[in-house]
Amino acid sequence: MPPEALRPYITTFYHARIVGSTSGAVVDRLHPEWANLRFVTGGEIRAAVGFDEEVSAIPTLAVTGPTSLSTRFEADTMQAWGIGLLPLGWSRLFGVGAADYADRIFDAQREPGFDWLSGMIELCRENSGGLQGESDAIAAFFLRHIGPPSRRDARIVGVQRALVDPEIQHVGQLADSVGMTKRTLERLSREAFGFPPRLLLARQRFLRSLAQFMLDPTMKWTATLDPQYYDQAHFYRDFNRFMGMSPREYASRPHPVLAAAAHARMAAAGEAMQALHKPVAPIADPA
Repeated sequence: MPPEALRPYITTFYHARIVGSTSGAVVDRLHPEWANLRFVTGGEIRAAVGFDEEVSAIPTLAVTGPTSLSTRFEADTMQAWGIGLLPLGWSRLFGVGAADYADRIFDAQREPGFDWLSGMIELCRENSGGLQGESDAIAAFFLRHIGPPSRRDARIVGVQRALVDPEIQHVGQLADSVGMTKRTLERLSREAFGFPPRLLLARQRFLRSLAQFMLDPTMKWTATLDPQYYDQAHFYRDFNRFMGMSPREYASRPHPVLAAAAHARMAAAGEAMQALHKPVAPIADPA
């Protein structure tokens, strides 16, 4: 877990290691989530956001914007750090509209406004304290780069808090709960969260259901359904929208990366998926 001062901005730091085998590459399909930074320290990760794109090697320092589609993932042998970015973290670290980077993987070292992340590479190379030392160095690096507070910070936290509330079903409810007009909510949602509020609400109900299955794959899909679903057909439409396949097809495939990540995240952070984390306000709120 990141230090307390970073928790309004970052969900988790995680280090992943895959050791190749004669049976072929490890393959998985990752669910939609908030933005991520992946720092590949060894080997190669091949990935693509969406259903039809061919996977290709991601950059050494790769940012994935917030996603509304699954990400296909392959690796033979690799090591990488991952940093899960909350919407407030995206806003305070980069200060650019999230919608412009949604459903994209890009090279942080070549993207204006993100190239400062390159400093993390040298920090980790110079570190001699093992994984814990690297984690501490990464935390210190991000603490130095958190941007100044903004009056919209509280609004971002408020919207995210409402999104993880299973009682909030409709855009009107969401707008009322945070004291915004629908137009203002729409604008903030795209800028800070990457997508319009209706899509964000649909993604949340889908992920609540998928999280149940990932923690216990023996469950039938009918037992995982979020109460917001009218019926199975409603859930199946969402599943195809976000994952590009049917629930049955998804369940028939192994999920070595996502299953391990869901259980580890649940144990460390109390939620199986990044987008289900409850937000916390910055320690020093803007005046």
